Amino acid sequence: MTIQEVQLDDEVLSLLIRFSEDWTAENSCYGYRPNDRSDIEGNRIFLAKEDDTIVGYLFGKIYKSEKMKSIMPKGTPYFEVEELYVIPEKRSQGIGEKLFRFVEGAVKDEAEYMVLSTATKNWKAIFHFYLDELDMSFWSARLFKKI
Repeated sequence: MTIQEVQLDDEVLSLLIRFSEDWTAENSCYGYRPNDRSDIEGNRIFLAKEDDTIVGYLFGKIYKSEKMKSIMPKGTPYFEVEELYVIPEKRSQGIGEKLFRFVEGAVKDEAEYMVLSTATKNWKAIFHFYLDELDMSFWSARLFKKI
């Protein structure tokens, strides 16, 4: 498997939109909808390829902290992971971890933190992945209950 950073072009855009449509069809995240160009433009894009087939992606960008005083001083550069996706038949094979770790190495000279939010319905699995496997720290949670 190889991971590389790529530029956004029509082929990459089409691929990411198709993957986001598949992700939407899975109904695995609250409020997730397919991406369009505006969701992807301006992000750094990383693709995981296995045998000439794209099997996952991660995209996000660097920001300067404004309202995260409890974990980092104002103005601290951080990389916000917007999306991390692996095709269903390749999950639980270490691809997501490899993508994350590759990006971590790619942005470490520009950012002091990696940050993300998740709206997954399978929170136990995703917390295991991010907290136990990727050594991230828990910062906050937003819970809801329909009444």
